[in-house]
Amino acid sequence: MEQYADEILTDKLGSVIFVKKGSSERPRVLLAGHIDEVGFVVSGIDDLGYVAFNPLGGWFDQVLLSQRVVIRTAKGDVHGVIAAKPPHLLTPEEAKKVVEKTSMFIDVGATSRKEAEEMGIRIGDPIVPYSPFMLIRNGKIATGKAFDDRVGAFIAMDVVRRLKTEKLEHPNTVYGAATVQEEVGLRGAGTVAHVVDPDVAIVLEVDIAGDVPGIKATEAPAKMGKGPSIVTYDATMIPNQPLKEFTIKVAEEAKIPYQLSQVARGGTDAGRIHISRAGCPSIVIGVPTRHIHTHVGMFCLEDLENTVKLVLEMVKRLDWKTVESFTAL
Repeated sequence: MEQYADEILTDKLGSVIFVKKGSSERPRVLLAGHIDEVGFVVSGIDDLGYVAFNPLGGWFDQVLLSQRVVIRTAKGDVHGVIAAKPPHLLTPEEAKKVVEKTSMFIDVGATSRKEAEEMGIRIGDPIVPYSPFMLIRNGKIATGKAFDDRVGAFIAMDVVRRLKTEKLEHPNTVYGAATVQEEVGLRGAGTVAHVVDPDVAIVLEVDIAGDVPGIKATEAPAKMGKGPSIVTYDATMIPNQPLKEFTIKVAEEAKIPYQLSQVARGGTDAGRIHISRAGCPSIVIGVPTRHIHTHVGMFCLEDLENTVKLVLEMVKRLDWKTVESFTAL
């Protein structure tokens, strides 16, 4: 990304910000997507060499069993699998219940605590899902891990890249940020907002795709393949309403398909950014994604491309007068 940025900034947590200067220093437009993922951390090793773990971020117990993971140790990566007592040995009552995380362990093939420790495993080591990226449906659908939210971070970076390579004019300064520690408390969003002091923020995320069995349209209206979703509210932010209407107008003018979405639970980096300093007009634009917070998510590449197009069109229109209008009395 260095070749596409006019300047590179960082916070002290690990977030990276790529600056693309336009025809005016302000408004400062923040595009943010987080690069951390849900995972685990080593909490102990038993005498037989099995690894205990705690979750980092939100996990449902039922999606964990038999999944492959990688323990990131100081000596290198150690592969393992999440396991528990086999079904053959469960009592009839136990078999009726979901196995809880507290009854699971990670098997790395060790036969003792000493052997596991010799592999480099220590309490506090991070653990990530192992799930190779794959395209399906004739290359139209992407599957893999950590789409929440490296998809959003990619969009922010791709906008910066295209502004440079396509020599697009924009009346502002764009800050494309890859933030950290969103899944454990929106932490990088706070430090990035302090570094940038944005006048307006567009947070790029995955959005829950509700087009799967068991989900009502009123619970998650976004559908995969129908365009980017404009999030009208979530548990951590109600977006700036003039900015929301601006986003819709731009999509319609540019003939980019879009969806209106809402998420009653959960939140994004926008929850921290919009209340930074004196406040920042913010909006969340999502790529509808199935099966988030599991080992294998799924999204449509056309939705990704249309989200990039929408953000580019917004950036080209975000001059100082327009941004000031978002908070005019």
